[in-house]
Amino acid sequence: MRYQTQCTKIKLKPDSLERVREWARTLNETRRAEALATLRDETVVLEAAFLDQASDGDYLIYIMKAASFEKSREAAAASTHDIDRYHQDVKRSTWEGRKELELLVDLDTIDEISE
Repeated sequence: MRYQTQCTKIKLKPDSLERVREWARTLNETRRAEALATLRDETVVLEAAFLDQASDGDYLIYIMKAASFEKSREAAAASTHDIDRYHQDVKRSTWEGRKELELLVDLDTIDEISE
């Protein structure tokens, strides 16, 4: 199966970095199983967020790989997972803007590994 890949650069609101770090700890540690369950529902096989600190503010570089981003959006919109409500709340309170980045190279061995 060929997976779709996207990368988004997200400008964070001023003074929101501590909330973003708390969100990351929550997803990585205390609510990891819930977060992984939503990824399965959304056909997502990879979700990673990196922090970029620049002179004009803080940014997240968000990378995702999914079977279908259309299905991902539909599943996210219909989700009943509490972790998704938490994620949306964090986005509303910390994200100032977003920009899709141009994909130049997209290589993976996911199908080879999962066989």
